[in-house]
Amino acid sequence: MFDLTALEDAARLVHATMPPTPQFAWPLLAARAGCEVWVKHENHTPTGAYKARNGIVFIDALRRRRPEVRGIVTATRGNHGQSLPFAARGTGLAVTVVVPHGNSVEKNAAMRAFGAELVEHGRDFDEAYGHARHLSEERGLEMGPAFHPDLARGAATYALELFRAVADLDTVYVPIGMGSGISGLIRTRDLLGLKTRIVGVVSTEAPAMALSLEAGRVVTTETAHTFADGMACRVPDPEAFAIIRAGAERVLRVTDNEVAAALRAYWTDTHNLAEGAGAAALAALLQERERMQGRRVGLILTGGNIDLAVARRVLAEG
Repeated sequence: MFDLTALEDAARLVHATMPPTPQFAWPLLAARAGCEVWVKHENHTPTGAYKARNGIVFIDALRRRRPEVRGIVTATRGNHGQSLPFAARGTGLAVTVVVPHGNSVEKNAAMRAFGAELVEHGRDFDEAYGHARHLSEERGLEMGPAFHPDLARGAATYALELFRAVADLDTVYVPIGMGSGISGLIRTRDLLGLKTRIVGVVSTEAPAMALSLEAGRVVTTETAHTFADGMACRVPDPEAFAIIRAGAERVLRVTDNEVAAALRAYWTDTHNLAEGAGAAALAALLQERERMQGRRVGLILTGGNIDLAVARRVLAEG
């Protein structure tokens, strides 16, 4: 995928646009989980999610590799679709983003605010992604993939910050959408020669990656109905699947109720508001509370872009 020099180059590129995000050890989370808990706050980026990093690195590499490209189209449930127009501002590169019908109102507004043309199509991410491919051919636009080594290299910059700031992490939990975050984390762990275990997290309502790892081949699902929209994927990327299969310790499934409880725990214990996928790593740690007793654990809080109505409902349920 990339070597350490390329990763450090990516980190310098990212840090020219945004500062490193913090990682904090929260005592109330430690008491709740029975172990030392370090949270990597990717909800503290200019787009509210780690994918700001992906966009910065991907757009820079695209412009260097293909300077003639004037337009790009991609599909998203929100965070990827904010990262590309955020990174493309001032470059003259037009960004079209396809979202499924019923997508987050507030994420849609944020994508438009960053300059994206928004197109609504399909019932879920995977149908929106298929339409993005159609628009790429119809309009002559560069296809912005859901997974790409440059996206993973961007995500890996948060891993580099975390591993260099916090020594001897036993395990890091990270949610899985299309795989850039966990792939970047695995690659960085390996480049630094660390023994940290990487545990991926998927929703019970969108278990395609977990099913694929169990079967030893890519397995798709018919539905992905979870409020944790960052994990709502039905069709795993083969390249991401291979990286996760080779480098993850295990992949856990968490329910929407467990994610909601973790979201409330983040709010009460740290006063940070996580989106559904952002709370999934904590949900998985709490599921494995007994197994992690006394260890030093990292959690990737991947984003905080949750609609106000959803946040009110989830917090009120507690």
